[in-house]
Amino acid sequence: MSKYKLVGKIGEGTFSDVLKTLSLRDGKYYACKHMKQHFESIEQVNNLSEIQALRRLSPHPNILMLHEVVFDKKAGSLSLICELMDMNIYELIKGRRKPLPEKKIKNYMYQLCKSLDHIHRNGIFHRDVKPENILIKQNTLKLGDFGSCRSIYSKQPYTEYISTRWYRAPECLLTDGYYSYKIDMWSAGCVFYEITSFQPLFPGSNELDQISKIHDVIGTPAKKTLNKFKQAADTQALATHRVRLLENTGGQVPLHSWQISKESQKQDPLRKAQEKTKHRPPCGELPMLNLSGVAKLTSCPTPTLRSVFPTAKESGDTPASQSVRFMGSNIESEKQKARKSSLKHFHLPAIGRRGGGY
Repeated sequence: MSKYKLVGKIGEGTFSDVLKTLSLRDGKYYACKHMKQHFESIEQVNNLSEIQALRRLSPHPNILMLHEVVFDKKAGSLSLICELMDMNIYELIKGRRKPLPEKKIKNYMYQLCKSLDHIHRNGIFHRDVKPENILIKQNTLKLGDFGSCRSIYSKQPYTEYISTRWYRAPECLLTDGYYSYKIDMWSAGCVFYEITSFQPLFPGSNELDQISKIHDVIGTPAKKTLNKFKQAADTQALATHRVRLLENTGGQVPLHSWQISKESQKQDPLRKAQEKTKHRPPCGELPMLNLSGVAKLTSCPTPTLRSVFPTAKESGDTPASQSVRFMGSNIESEKQKARKSSLKHFHLPAIGRRGGGY
């Protein structure tokens, strides 16, 4: 780190500190992600899934650029030197009263979907898409913090408690780790709502409350979907119990009457409590890469995912998109209609959230 001068602290996470640094070589400012973990060797460093993912995915206009990996063998310290962004999405909307322009929201969401399309086509899924991990600089959006990423080809079950609860897909909540890259799209939808309304869509105080909030808005899944959850719930009693609760909409105990303790109803100090329960994936779970930064995978087949995004115009404008019509049942209960009509009046108490995203 002798080539960099510390300027200030940007944020702090469970596994790292993010610092603003000045390069003594080119005079430019960079973000330094200093890991709290102690590392024994350069092999251990190169096996980190986060470093492998950033090397494989770069360069891309909507993925955070990794400039340098600084490893001090004597101290066992590791720092990732990344490009410096202005802020994250949460910092953009925090305390804001006036809605963001519709054009800006569409542009940000287009860029977020482009970043997810790119990482999925390269055999990686993020697993922790949330406003704090989406960085912006002027009109450019970049996805950061790949510390929880995983290979699409790795064997299930995965870690259960990986993403922040509010952005966790139902399959993460209702199974013992049987989920896929599609959980990133669920999280992106939650982010979309939050950018538009400045409020989280499903702010559950615990896992059961999280499922309840999702059910209140979306309703009961189809029987075919519930059967899939049952099959993936394995033998653990809690996962099976969650599925039965979700299924039980016409029985004796409706979802909204779950008995949740007073302590669990209190708003979490958001990420501080949730990030303590997060587990990082073990080192070396992504296919090893050549240190020269070769991005092409050779150890596993190319995913059969086809990009649905047209090429962006040179002017940088978001390509025009057609409205999407959702096919499904139009039958809603009076309770669901009343709930939907009251969503715009819903306000949450102030909460503490953590910065970062690198």
